[in-house]
Amino acid sequence: EVQLVESGGGLAQPGGSLRLSCAASGFSFDNYAMSWVRQAPGKGLEWVSSINWNGAITMYSESQKGRFTISRDNTKNTVYLQMNSLETQDTAVYYCARVEETYYRAGNYCIGGMDSWGQGTQVTVSS
Repeated sequence: EVQLVESGGGLAQPGGSLRLSCAASGFSFDNYAMSWVRQAPGKGLEWVSSINWNGAITMYSESQKGRFTISRDNTKNTVYLQMNSLETQDTAVYYCARVEETYYRAGNYCIGGMDSWGQGTQVTVSS
C-alpha cells in the first residue's frame, strides 16, 4: 500500500522558514518523481514544486521560485520542501504527491498527473 506522510508544518512569521518532509513507503521510491501541491483556504489545488527520481531535475511554480527548494533523499525514502521568506499567501495545507508519469516535450521535462497523496500538513504564515 502506498503511503505518504507529511510533517513539518506549523505556524511561521512572515519572512520565516519551515521545512516540510514527506516519508514514503509501499513502493519503489526512487522510481518516481514527486511533487508538492498546496491548497489555500477557500481555493483549489495549486502545484508548488516537483523533483525527478534522482533529484537532478527540479521545477517550481513562479510564485515559489527562489524561495522554496525541493529535495529528496532516496536512502530515506523522503522528499523535502524547504520554504524560506514565507509570505501570508503561503498559508495552505501542503500535500506530498507521487507523480504518475513524466515525459519530455520539446526537450523539456514534464510532469503528468499525481496518483497518490498524503494527508497534508498545515502551514500558517501570520504575524
